[in-house]
Amino acid sequence: MMQTTTHHIKVPGKLMIAGEYSVLEPDRRAIVVAVNRYMNAEIKENDRNLLSLPQLGLNNVTWDFDEVEVNFSSSDSKLTFIRNAISTFNSFIVEKSIHPRPFSLLITSELDDSSGKKYGLGSSAAVVVTTITSLFKFYELKPTAELIYKLSAIAHFKTQGNGSCADIAASTYGGWIQYAAFTSTWLLDELRKETPLLKIVEQRWPSLLIENISPPKDLILCVGWTGNIAATAPMVTKIKHLRDSRPSEYVNFIEQSEKAVSSLINSFKKNDSVLAISSLKLNREAIKRLSDSAEVNIETPKLKTLIQLADKYGSGKTSGAGGGDCGIAFVQKEKDAEYLYNEWKSEDILPLRLNVSKYGAL
Repeated sequence: MMQTTTHHIKVPGKLMIAGEYSVLEPDRRAIVVAVNRYMNAEIKENDRNLLSLPQLGLNNVTWDFDEVEVNFSSSDSKLTFIRNAISTFNSFIVEKSIHPRPFSLLITSELDDSSGKKYGLGSSAAVVVTTITSLFKFYELKPTAELIYKLSAIAHFKTQGNGSCADIAASTYGGWIQYAAFTSTWLLDELRKETPLLKIVEQRWPSLLIENISPPKDLILCVGWTGNIAATAPMVTKIKHLRDSRPSEYVNFIEQSEKAVSSLINSFKKNDSVLAISSLKLNREAIKRLSDSAEVNIETPKLKTLIQLADKYGSGKTSGAGGGDCGIAFVQKEKDAEYLYNEWKSEDILPLRLNVSKYGAL
């Protein structure tokens, strides 16, 4: 009987810290962090292609690859990100004259709660990075983090056609990251022209910035989950409408957000937790004005409560698109973090007690 090697992969989730919405504009920065909730995978040689995601009720899904597309035996929409990740990777290795081989891939996640509700820790990005990293391990190729990021971003864009891909950077690189998105129109144009993937990934991507940064030593990140799942797409649509109908208000938000993010990055460089706390507050104020201008509910009543309680001990804000999911806080003392967690619990906000994952895709 053939002995097969089983490769194990671990990819962290993410939290957006600052710069949401504005990061979608050229050369505007955000701060994102990888957290110690992981997507785990096992991949090994098999006599046919098999995929299992037991938490989604998907077991032993089979597929074939016809040099361009992956065709799953299940039409479940939850497989779209994985389909595009596998087809992107297969196209990449075919360009390198490597013939695709059958494998079995098992993926499990710690990024949602036990009932399957999403915490907002970037599960769609993490599953793409997990799939791409698993395939590199399976073929015993040794990619750079940049190559994993770029192929994952391509797969993500094939699925969604938009987004900053900051969550992909966090899941790939780990730690705290200052990030500026690549020019999305450039990537979409390259894909439309069917530029070889080898050529796309070897290029410098316009405007892309991914840089690990270190927070002030005494800065504590607290995370609370509101229990409500956010619907990002309708909120993004309303904000795009604001950009088109009242550009001056939108530009004002972009400038305020960039000022806050710049100040926060500066606080990290100076090891200044007081400046970090005030910078986070500035970013919250910019997002609140955006919310009012676009008439979109970025801060739900529960997120408002989370932030108001955080402001007693440091500062708080929404994380990501808002409208539900998580809020975050910066405080300086462990006892303040505990007081805050207790106050959140009394308001039915679940403290997630996350730590930063120093490692990215492994």
